[in-house]
This record gives sequence, C-alpha cells and structure tokens, in this order.
Amino acid sequence: MANLGVLFDWDGVIIDSSRQHEESWVRLAEEERRTLPADHFTVGFGKKNEWIIPHLLHWTTDPAEVRRLSLRKEALYRDIVVEKGLQALPGVHTFLERLKAAGVPNCIGSSTHRENITAILGVLKFEGLFGGMVTSEDVTHGKPHPDVFLKASAKTGVPPPQCIVFEDAFAGIEAGHAGGMKVVGVATTHPATALEGKVHRVVHRLDELTVADLQALVFG
Repeated sequence: MANLGVLFDWDGVIIDSSRQHEESWVRLAEEERRTLPADHFTVGFGKKNEWIIPHLLHWTTDPAEVRRLSLRKEALYRDIVVEKGLQALPGVHTFLERLKAAGVPNCIGSSTHRENITAILGVLKFEGLFGGMVTSEDVTHGKPHPDVFLKASAKTGVPPPQCIVFEDAFAGIEAGHAGGMKVVGVATTHPATALEGKVHRVVHRLDELTVADLQALVFG
C-alpha cells in the first residue's frame, strides 16, 4: 500500500522520555555550572540542541562548544535511560504491526540524535518495525522547518501530500503542515484541547486509528 506513508516523531509519540530528557539537561547544567531558565524545557521541546543551547539557554554560540554540550547532553540522557529504563507508549506496538501487515511504509522523523533512537529500538525490540529514520544529524534546519519530514517522506517513497505525520509537539506539528502533510496530534505532551484546531485529527493512543482511518484522512 505504497500510496500512503506514515511519519513518526519519536519522543512523545513512540516513547515517553520527557522526564529523562529534562533530567539530562539538569545534569548537564550542574556539570557545566550553568543555569537553566524556568521554562526552558517547555519552550525547547521538539527542537534541536543546536538551537536550544545558543538561542534559548544562551550558553555559547561557538559551534565547537555547542556540539560538545549537545553530545554530552545526549550521553547523559542515555545514561539515565540505562539507569531508569524506558517503555513504548501504550498502543504503539499494535499500531506498528498494523502498518507492517498492511504494507504501509513508515519512517521516523525526529530532532533526537540517531544513537539515542538506535539504542532504544534495541531495548524495545522494535527493530524491523520502522522503514528508516531521519534524525538531528541529517538536517541543517530543525523543526518547525519541514526538512526532517520532507526527508522522511522521501525515504518512504510516498509524496508529502500522501504522508501523515504523527506529532505531539507544536514545533513538529508546524513542520508537518509546512511540508504539506496531514498531521495527527498525539495528546501526550499537551492535552487534546490544546491540539484541536491545529491538526487534522487528535488521538491519545496510536492504535485508535486503523489503516482505513489513515486512508480516509489522506484521500477523503
């Protein structure tokens, strides 16, 4: 069924790792003896570290230093995942198996670093359920720029207007719209009421939707 493609954000859509990411920023700030604005995690959610560090935290604009801090933050995140574990969100595995059975191509499109996703796919035993991934390292412009989803669409072989983006973050929702795709809002990070009117459909769990629902969303 290659006339339809599904593109997934990662954090907040496939896994709930917001606590681990927030803690990794706290640990990094402590290591670096720097401060974090009170609303940094909410404002930066869904955006690349390479934007967050210079533009939101104002820690440094030196590219080498931004890269060092970004990589260290992600290493701390992986440490926390090993310490505390991680699970897929409810309904995710069922939905992925549903797409696989129907032959619907899919791809991850995330601001997360590739090493994080690869490590967690192994932990969850999700290898083989995704058709590919586009991650932070693959794009110059992070969300809300549509690059990540346009590249993910290309990997599925399905044109953007026939792709459905699953997103929980406002920056990602904006990116999906900017790419000319249908957008499903997943009410994990924000309540359903905050997503309504910004997306084509709101769900609490991915398995609320059937392949027929996806077809109807794209083709009416």
